[in-house]
Amino acid sequence: MRTKVQGERVQGIGRRRLLQGLGISAMAAGGGLPSRGHAMAGKAPAYFTHGVASGDPLQHRVILWTRVVPRRAEALLTVFWQVARDAAFSQVVAAGESKAQITQDYTVKVDASGLQPGQAYFYRFSALGVVSDTGRTKTLPIGGVEEFRIGVASCSNYPQGYFNAYRHMADSDLDLVLHLGDYLYEYPDGEYADDYALNSLGRHVLPAGEMLALEDYRTRYGVYRSDPDLQAVHQRHPFICVWDDHEIADDTWHSGAENHSEDEGDFAQRLQAARQAYHEWMPIRTPALTDQGPIYRHFAIGDLADLLMLDTRIVGRDQQLTYAADMLYHPVTDAQQAPVPDGAAFIAQRLQDPSRDLLGSQQEQWLARAVADSVARGANWQVLGQQVLMANVGIPKIDTGAFDDPKMPPEERQYIALMQELGDQGMPLNLDAWDGYPACRDRVMQMLADAGANTITLAGDTHNAWAFNLSDTRQRPVGVEIGTPAITSPGMESYVPGTPDELAAAMQAASPGLVSVDVSDRGWSEVTLTPQATRSRWHFVSGVLDRRFSVRSSDALTCLHGARRFS
Repeated sequence: MRTKVQGERVQGIGRRRLLQGLGISAMAAGGGLPSRGHAMAGKAPAYFTHGVASGDPLQHRVILWTRVVPRRAEALLTVFWQVARDAAFSQVVAAGESKAQITQDYTVKVDASGLQPGQAYFYRFSALGVVSDTGRTKTLPIGGVEEFRIGVASCSNYPQGYFNAYRHMADSDLDLVLHLGDYLYEYPDGEYADDYALNSLGRHVLPAGEMLALEDYRTRYGVYRSDPDLQAVHQRHPFICVWDDHEIADDTWHSGAENHSEDEGDFAQRLQAARQAYHEWMPIRTPALTDQGPIYRHFAIGDLADLLMLDTRIVGRDQQLTYAADMLYHPVTDAQQAPVPDGAAFIAQRLQDPSRDLLGSQQEQWLARAVADSVARGANWQVLGQQVLMANVGIPKIDTGAFDDPKMPPEERQYIALMQELGDQGMPLNLDAWDGYPACRDRVMQMLADAGANTITLAGDTHNAWAFNLSDTRQRPVGVEIGTPAITSPGMESYVPGTPDELAAAMQAASPGLVSVDVSDRGWSEVTLTPQATRSRWHFVSGVLDRRFSVRSSDALTCLHGARRFS
């Protein structure tokens, strides 16, 4: 496990984000299973190796996905598909054929059209007389909608444990699943892994090394999609997805990543490989090309809401600032005096630099038009699905004595003191989130307030559960933000000392807009939209190291239409 302090590698991933101020998304790693063709047992002429999935539903069409491998090597395999109103397929409403080929890793994606709005359907594939599992999907509605229920997920790290939260989502009554990124992690087998999950549960990943090339990314997707709980949630609900950084490499930006070095080759080639594998393995509507284009896009949920999916990771993101490399310091006259960080100068000269962007001008203009059109058509809610927290998140005040370990490297101890000093100056915790791009956030917040939008922002990345009230720089209420907990990746409780209640109190003291936070459990978010209100609650699983689990659900948080605040 690795982290960097002042450009040098040191041990101890647990304190990585706190010490560097780089954010709180994980340093991911590997977990395991056989190769992606592991399901090829017996003597069938073809094998559906990874179940079925659907995604990007519209009013009259939906993407259907599967992977089918011929027993004998074939360049092309004809695959037939059907969509029906019933599980017995006595009322088939759409059918066709496609091709599975090795150049696309034998994945198959079809855009099934001719469907009716707001309708549940069953679908299946067949090849060489072999029939796939049956999936269930649903189109988006038109007109008046009384209720629409969304499950929100992120940060599913295979070697941290079982995907129990996915199983609970699969068994829940949802209209769709929104996956906000870190669907998988790029690290080598054994890194950023729970020892018990790795050694007792066998949650190893392939390839054994870090994902760099196209075949690496394909193989890792195959491992994850072999998981029965992930297969189940894909089989039972349509997905709408965006990537975050670990689908490529930790702390990705448009031209590089923190977890990419020169000895790992050309980053542009790595990015292209990652995007191609994402296009092949995810049920997302993209051009039928080897490289996927921009993924910010729009979904209309009848007259009720517009779901606007953003890419805050690749298309327009400039390189992240770090306190290690970019902090400015007050001049000192005494050679014995320790440098004192100048937070005001850092904010003015670095953080508020108007040239630094998160969305990019094209996406930001698209978002402004989409919000204006949504408000003009009378949609009740403008829902932003994106990767990282938009709210202001401060540095919690912690007991530094909890880090008083004689074995702690001096540079880590120095960083503890630095982060506490920065917290006293009101600096943000996570420079990888919107807090690291305040000029862009200010423009977007002002746009949302000026448009009169009823904004619901959904975010992943942090592994913990958050609920914020959002305001613009003029303190006008903009809307609310819901941060979803991780499916398995550990949260702040794994590297910040104190009880969950103590840490939650410290986070609320440092973050004035924070309404509620859970820093201890894994799970998912349920967001229910009605014309009158948006209700959100978290579902936390009791653990991820045993397939037997219970679920604890939080009290609902309600935002009334027009209030732009949790009530």
